[in-house]
Formats: sequence, C-alpha cells, structure tokens
Amino acid sequence: MGKHDRPRSHALKVWTTPAERAEIERLAATTGLSVSAYLRTLGLAYTPKSILDAERVGDLLKACGDLGRLGGLLKLWLVERPGQGVPETDVRRILDQIAEAREQIVEKVAAI
Repeated sequence: MGKHDRPRSHALKVWTTPAERAEIERLAATTGLSVSAYLRTLGLAYTPKSILDAERVGDLLKACGDLGRLGGLLKLWLVERPGQGVPETDVRRILDQIAEAREQIVEKVAAI
C-alpha cells in the first residue's frame, strides 16, 4: 500500500496512553511508515516489514566484505613475506578463523 494509492477521507480515532502512543510511533518508524499507514496495515492484517532488518543485513554484508579483504591481505602477506613476523601456521590458523566467521555471517544473512 503506497502513500498515495487512493484518497482517504475517513479518520479513525484510537485511544491510547502516552506510553502506547510512543510505542506505536516507534514501531511505525522501524517500518518506515507513518503511524496512520502502520495502523492501517496492521488493521488490514498485513505484516509491515521492518527497515531495521535491511539495515542489519547491510551491516552483516559489510562485515563479511571486511573479513574477505582481511583474509586477502593476510594471504598476500604470506606470499610476499613468508616466515616474517609470526609463524606461518599462526597466520594460516587466523585465515581459517576468518573464513569460518565469514561463513557464519553468510548463513545469518541467508536466514534473514
């Protein structure tokens, strides 16, 4: 239901406490809808989608990309400077942990 699908000419009054009103306004904001559109959507038995989920997915994808870049830098370091700094086995163990964390992020994103 878009903002301007059709003219609306009838208002409904809903009596709430100040705390209830604040909570309804907060929940409407999480979906990106006005309070009116949020209540209409719920009243017509639709479930509004949260925009926070999309933000969380974006954050997870960014973390996944960061881990991928970090892994790439570590691999480059192994190739260009083998044996310098820390033992290669330690670096490879860290690479495995990065790959595991990246897979977990991908699974979480897929579950959303």
